[in-house]
Amino acid sequence: MRILGLVFAGTATEQRAEMAVFVQDILGLRRAQVGGVEADLYVLPDGSHFAVADPRGMGDADRSIGFRVEHLDDSIVELRAAGIAVDDPAENDRQRYVHFRAPDGNLYELVEDR
Repeated sequence: MRILGLVFAGTATEQRAEMAVFVQDILGLRRAQVGGVEADLYVLPDGSHFAVADPRGMGDADRSIGFRVEHLDDSIVELRAAGIAVDDPAENDRQRYVHFRAPDGNLYELVEDR
């Protein structure tokens, strides 16, 4: 598997509206419009994103980190061969992605640009 970088970090919170104001007005990030994403997505200067979702908006997790990979399908095979349970791939307007839980019990994603 070849990790190319971080795609995003995300948080799920009951204070989604307050976080939107904080991220836009205090942190100065601009909101991105991406179809198929159930969160407020903000663009960072390096092109990565910060997502703010409602509780359970990211599944059973309060936080998530997405790693960009070169070949998603090959990466899924590698994770499964290592005994890691991996969801079926999903997609939005810009990316294909898959969720998995690492040995630390936390939710992560692998993301491939379309």
